Amino acid sequence: MALILFLHGASSSGKSTLAAAIRAKATRPFLHLSIDHLRDSGAWDRAAYPDWAAARPSFFSGFHRALSGFAEAGNDLIVEHILDTPGWHAELQSLLRGHDLLFIGLHTPLETLCARETARGDRPPGSAASDFQSIHEGLCYDLTLDGTTAPKANAQTVLHALRPPRSASQFFLPA
Repeated sequence: MALILFLHGASSSGKSTLAAAIRAKATRPFLHLSIDHLRDSGAWDRAAYPDWAAARPSFFSGFHRALSGFAEAGNDLIVEHILDTPGWHAELQSLLRGHDLLFIGLHTPLETLCARETARGDRPPGSAASDFQSIHEGLCYDLTLDGTTAPKANAQTVLHALRPPRSASQFFLPA
């Protein structure tokens, strides 16, 4: 059974920074997986898909299966994801069932999201604001963090939350 830290929040909420801080403080190795890694490495280039809307479902289905494959092989994971499409949560519930998962909601104020998005320059303008409106709607987290808190402090909170006893993850509850 793999340990999966599932970081969920709007675009530019601080998921990547938090993942790096967790890895720096953790006493066990974690693979850090996200769509950004595929984009930044050149493995995925959205511009290569003339009809991204048509290609998107199979792309994300493959990404979800890859997450499951890494976990099934016994790798502990830090996953960054935005569950912004109907069916993704249910698909991941099925694929990741049986693993030890901590579902972490990263809440960041809209002004901060917009400022980070502008500073980054690698997101479609307005994506953070769009995510902000509904990204946490209907989800119950095992741990909720403020995306404006220092990443090292949030990482310590995550690692502390891994101490036993722990309840079953809210991630696997029916939506």
